[in-house]
Amino acid sequence: MIRAREWALGALLLAPLAVQAGVYDLTIGEGELKLSDGARKALTVNGRTPAPELRFKEDEDVELRVTNTLDRDTSLHWHGLILPYTQDGVPGISFPGIKPGETFTYRFTVKQSGTYWYHAHSDFQEIEGLYGPLVIEPKAREPYRYDREYTLLLADWHDTRPETVFANLKKQSDYYNRNQRTLGDFIADSSANGFMATLRDRLDWGGMRMTPTDIADIAGFRFLVNGQDSEQNWTGLFKPGERVRLRIINGSGMSYFDLRIPGLKMTVVQADGNDVQPVTVDELRIAVAETYDVIVQPQEDRAYTFFAEAMDRSGYARATLTPRKGMVAEVPALRERPLLTMADMGMSHEGMDHSGMAMDGQGDDVKASGMAGMDHSTMQGMDHSQMAGMDHSDMGAAAPKSDYAPGSGLTPQPAAPGNRLLVYADLKAMRPYADYRAPDRIIEFRLTGNMERYFWSIDGKKYSEAEPIRLTYGERVRIRFVNDTMMTHPMHLHGMWMQLDKGNGRFNPLKHVVSVAPGSTLDVDVPADALGEWAFHCHLIYHMAAGMMRKVIVEPAPASASL
Repeated sequence: MIRAREWALGALLLAPLAVQAGVYDLTIGEGELKLSDGARKALTVNGRTPAPELRFKEDEDVELRVTNTLDRDTSLHWHGLILPYTQDGVPGISFPGIKPGETFTYRFTVKQSGTYWYHAHSDFQEIEGLYGPLVIEPKAREPYRYDREYTLLLADWHDTRPETVFANLKKQSDYYNRNQRTLGDFIADSSANGFMATLRDRLDWGGMRMTPTDIADIAGFRFLVNGQDSEQNWTGLFKPGERVRLRIINGSGMSYFDLRIPGLKMTVVQADGNDVQPVTVDELRIAVAETYDVIVQPQEDRAYTFFAEAMDRSGYARATLTPRKGMVAEVPALRERPLLTMADMGMSHEGMDHSGMAMDGQGDDVKASGMAGMDHSTMQGMDHSQMAGMDHSDMGAAAPKSDYAPGSGLTPQPAAPGNRLLVYADLKAMRPYADYRAPDRIIEFRLTGNMERYFWSIDGKKYSEAEPIRLTYGERVRIRFVNDTMMTHPMHLHGMWMQLDKGNGRFNPLKHVVSVAPGSTLDVDVPADALGEWAFHCHLIYHMAAGMMRKVIVEPAPASASL
């Protein structure tokens, strides 16, 4: 934790009603990431990567003085925090960035509590080491009890410079696909499914210029917990019977993880910093940039493995919870690598005619979708005022208990029979949302891309080609994500909450990142309650760099609207 200077105790005693204030000094520079097989050059904050854990208090006035000692511009973004847009830390949108040798001071009042994180928003600096945990302590008592807590910050590290990785992907999109199907696979599939069926399957995939092994864009990651690899084995202590809170943050650049602790149930109590009604599960999938707080209660006098398995099964991050130092637990074997199916290619937008083809903005087919021929441009101008009186508390109540399309190869498979997996429909806010109402209008965003050309976009347009999204302060907008790609995209909106609609009405949870599965449609409602200019993007860092990003401008309501 970094707290460079706080008000003196005497001053607080003299002014007991004053708001607490903290000043934090953060220096961005070059340093090392020390792994089990040696050190790597990395970017650091105060000489460390991951960056030091920041701990604020709800209602605290904070001042963060960030000094750049690099030879290039940099920045820090306070992920998930509700603050003035000028303090959000996105160069080119909310501020100009921090020049070499300069210090930029962020100032804002903390208006929330929970588990968050912070990271650079300049080039690829986030995955070069500029990321760290951020915990905000609530002013009121939390609705759950625990005896101790640990922060578990997940990350993926690649020894190749990110600019080189990106250039390799642009030149050859399957550069890192080390699991291409072979002649042997064709013979085995022909034996199991028949020659003609197998041939048709190969022709279908070939026609779309994609492969069912494209689960992740990049191979060769080393997966970390709190900056330590599986050999280093980050370890946290407990006493049997204690309730241990784990603040889990996925700070990776590209990797989803399936989490479990063999021998322990996990009770989810927070999602993206917001309290949820406790739900006990055996496993959960955490998208890039999401956070989950879980409580576990180990009863036995033995060690337990925290196992974070990459979604593509290319590796894992590992940590240990133990009553005594030196104890370790068995590390599970990686499960079988999944394969994409036609459902992941968007062949299952519920009951749609798939005769159309979505385009990537460059005249290339992306995937089949019967929605491609529909004109959605009028949806933004539709008058939805008649919706205001409707009770939407049961909207989506029949949603299936899965976040993936039926038949998807990416649907999480339990590690053991009977294991319960967390899905979005399980997340119910602890308290009903005060201003829950029907949306004033609907905006549909199609997530588009072309893996062969490594082109990622929204509505077929890259960030550099697109006009900003304009919202009016005070309106409630439903954003409908339609994923026209074979990748799972974690979509992040800066400065405002997205209320995830999975059929729980006023108890729909607030999130700063939502994961949109291939071939699926996901609705969120956004209360446009923050004036200014905000970033809105896929949090897969190479997808954002390739164009899957927008600027959102929240403008004041016209003066006539208040007359």
